[in-house]
Amino acid sequence: MIAFVSGPVAALAPTTAVIEVGGVGMAVQCAPGTLAALRVGQEARLATSLVVREDSLTLYGFADDDERQVFELLQTASGVGPRLAQAMLAVHSPDALRLAVSTSDEKALTAVPGIGKKGAQKLLLELKDRLGAPRGATVGRQAGAAAASWSDQLHAALIGLGYAGREAEEAVAQVTPEAEAALAEGSQPPVPQLLRAALRSLNRTR
Repeated sequence: MIAFVSGPVAALAPTTAVIEVGGVGMAVQCAPGTLAALRVGQEARLATSLVVREDSLTLYGFADDDERQVFELLQTASGVGPRLAQAMLAVHSPDALRLAVSTSDEKALTAVPGIGKKGAQKLLLELKDRLGAPRGATVGRQAGAAAASWSDQLHAALIGLGYAGREAEEAVAQVTPEAEAALAEGSQPPVPQLLRAALRSLNRTR
């Protein structure tokens, strides 16, 4: 297993970072929040999980070991593959997921793209004894802050991808109605989906 990769960031894409390790570019699949903290040319260290399939080897990257551990635990639930597990961590922090499962917060799980009501109910049952209790003392406040800072996450991700500050601000403005609609429904704005929409708007204006 590749536990982590460390080296300069060679390239960034909407879902991938390329880390140079010993002269080799390692493509690592990352959530927007992780990508937002990376800058091309700067040193980075990502905890990683290698997913092996018959036709592919995919390396997933995380900000820390806790995220990686939760990513792997989520996949022990039936119907949860690496993409859905990563989507769950893109919307919720590890502690927010622990809190949602420990309090049977169905609404928090349905905020993740790809998880419906029945799927959330099933996940709550399967994960209840696997994720453990929240580790932070201020999880509720942190979860609320994460929901409120979707625009900051999106702006940082766009800057990390090389867009100018003004371009990033305009792209965030373009997708704000979609984010506000999610908030009005009581859901957290889906940052990965908003990032794709923001990139499409930027490509149209160039």
